[in-house]
Amino acid sequence: MSKERSADLSVPGKDGVELPVHEGTDGPDAVDITSIYKQTGCFTYDPGFVSTASCESKITYIDGGQGLLRYRGYPIEQLAENGTYAEVVYLLLYGELPKTDELERFNASLADHMPFTDSRIPDLLASFSRDAHPMAMLMAALSALAAQYHEETDIHDADNRDRATHRLIAQVATIFAAIFQYRRGGEIIAPRKDLSYCDNLLHMMSAENGDLPLDDTAMRAAVVRAMDVILILHADHEQNASTSTVRMAGSTDAGPYAAVVAGVCALWGPAHGGANEAVIRMLGEMISSGKPLSEYIDRAKDKSDPFRLMGFGHRVYKNYDPRATIIREICHELLSDLKDEKDKDLLDAAIELERTALEDPYFVKRKLYPNVDFYSGIIFKALGIDSSMFTAIFALSRTSGWISHWNEMLAGGVRLSRPRQLYTGSRARDYVPIKER
Repeated sequence: MSKERSADLSVPGKDGVELPVHEGTDGPDAVDITSIYKQTGCFTYDPGFVSTASCESKITYIDGGQGLLRYRGYPIEQLAENGTYAEVVYLLLYGELPKTDELERFNASLADHMPFTDSRIPDLLASFSRDAHPMAMLMAALSALAAQYHEETDIHDADNRDRATHRLIAQVATIFAAIFQYRRGGEIIAPRKDLSYCDNLLHMMSAENGDLPLDDTAMRAAVVRAMDVILILHADHEQNASTSTVRMAGSTDAGPYAAVVAGVCALWGPAHGGANEAVIRMLGEMISSGKPLSEYIDRAKDKSDPFRLMGFGHRVYKNYDPRATIIREICHELLSDLKDEKDKDLLDAAIELERTALEDPYFVKRKLYPNVDFYSGIIFKALGIDSSMFTAIFALSRTSGWISHWNEMLAGGVRLSRPRQLYTGSRARDYVPIKER
């Protein structure tokens, strides 16, 4: 538990309101307002919860002003440069980086849980049209897991939570790959126990007849590494909209599968997980218009114009997004080898927009730098992955963060979420019969 001190709060008409202050390891302290209604008869008002700490967590720390992101204390730069996604997932779940034997057992457990546990899930996916949005398909398949395991998962038993956690992280990769294959008219490909998590994911997405450029050994290693880094960068991001949704759903004692489905729903929106899909859509619209990019850049500078550049700036990071620094290098390395002529105009436009944002005084002054969504969208497009799949890849990666927060919440003793409101509607009034209105 965090350290405590006290703070005096001035509330009109109330004297001597004293509230405890919890001291965090890093970042701002938090005034504990749980007793403020009892003491003052007032609620606090914080639309979007942007100034409210809804929980205590030991998983992820962000300092937006300094451009810092740490998982369990480790800088994201070190984890992305040196680690694998499986290592980072283990770290998020258990608090420490795994030793060799621990990682081997963890990888083996994920591999054991990767094959479909319900043979009807492929039939469920096949009931969708091939152009259905992958996020809707992902929610349906995860809901099928919730239906399958709702009776056997005692969420207050640590071993059961652990088993469900491994199953979810493994199954979401298999489901994602099956959705990818179905939408392109391919066959569902079984996972292999001899491959790493990311290598298995790409294997199930391509095999020998896929579109991904994995025939060349060196190129396969580069693509697998790129996918490892992308999944690491998206694995967790503190109390964002989808993670908070998972925690809120989980606070009702909903099972892990149902809580993660709630997270997928929240992630879908273009203001959250759909941003990289929106980047590619924006670039496509720019190119098809035939207008010079400079016209769109001028529009982005015009406050009276509703147009905005997707993939630039970040709500949390007031400096450069630390994830963007890492993924930018990977993006340029892959583009030099993977650039497809059919996507040349789009990728050239992206590079030109990036150059402008890094050099134009307007963007530099306002710190509107390309963010992680800008680069990840370009990489996925260069790999031949349809833009509608982008948000589902995000969900695949973020499942590890969601389930880590869900598990932490239950292990620490959950309290049912119940936000309050500032009511501004009508006062009490009497019903009037319809003939008298």
